[in-house]
Amino acid sequence: MEEQQKSGCAPSDCAGCAHADSCTGKPEDFREPANAFSHINKVIGVISGKGGVGKSMVTASLARMMREQGFNVGILDADITGPSIPKMYGIHEKAKGTDEGIFPCEAPDGTRIMSVNLLLENEDDPVIWRGPVIAGVVKQFWTDVMWGELDYLFVDMPPGTGDVPLTVFQSLPVDGVVIVTSPQDLVRMIVKKAYHMAEAMNIPVLGIVENYSYLKCPDCGKEIAVFGKSHIDEIAAELGLPVLGKMPIDAALAESVEAERFYETDNRYLESAVNKL
Repeated sequence: MEEQQKSGCAPSDCAGCAHADSCTGKPEDFREPANAFSHINKVIGVISGKGGVGKSMVTASLARMMREQGFNVGILDADITGPSIPKMYGIHEKAKGTDEGIFPCEAPDGTRIMSVNLLLENEDDPVIWRGPVIAGVVKQFWTDVMWGELDYLFVDMPPGTGDVPLTVFQSLPVDGVVIVTSPQDLVRMIVKKAYHMAEAMNIPVLGIVENYSYLKCPDCGKEIAVFGKSHIDEIAAELGLPVLGKMPIDAALAESVEAERFYETDNRYLESAVNKL
């Protein structure tokens, strides 16, 4: 019974069914068509089971590394209630549109970005919307935004396994996801939740990135485990996933965010992740 629920109807189940002629035995495809002016090669989601683990930092870092390699890159900021991508790149203007759709804003390094902050009258206005409305906006960022020719579109998702991640997984042709986590032992359960959600939606998990792995002493160079011993290698092995990178607490990265100049950032902690994208 469980297998039938995952894969759709068995042929024998369709006997006498009024919808038998249209039933294929496969799950219904809810994916939405991209805007007619969008041609996107790969869609990569960046997810986390909980907030505060640096998911947006990882999203922007992966986008930067692919941009440095000469790829056309975009970031869809699906974290509607906590958007941070535009400010990281120093983008404060409003997105403009035509009858054909909405133009994403472009960062100084050429990265194309769409976020709810680019549509609000004031970027510090709160987004007090219910889940279905938020999910609808995320879907429109795919169907209504004219992304143009992109090699990679990175989707910065809100934490957890709620409406928005479900909408992205069902509505967009996601090629794979990267899970972002932190060192605490509690993370084992949180990572598994994110992993099992992607698995249930038949989305490949490309690997795990650990943020806040350590702090390097500026005097002696010793690596200090501020948040306790890392368990990421054990968790990754248990799930059969590669560790794509371990990011320390790096003041230089934080300063580039505060200075709104992430488009100049060179984050080499995730170099091995690029080969998986």
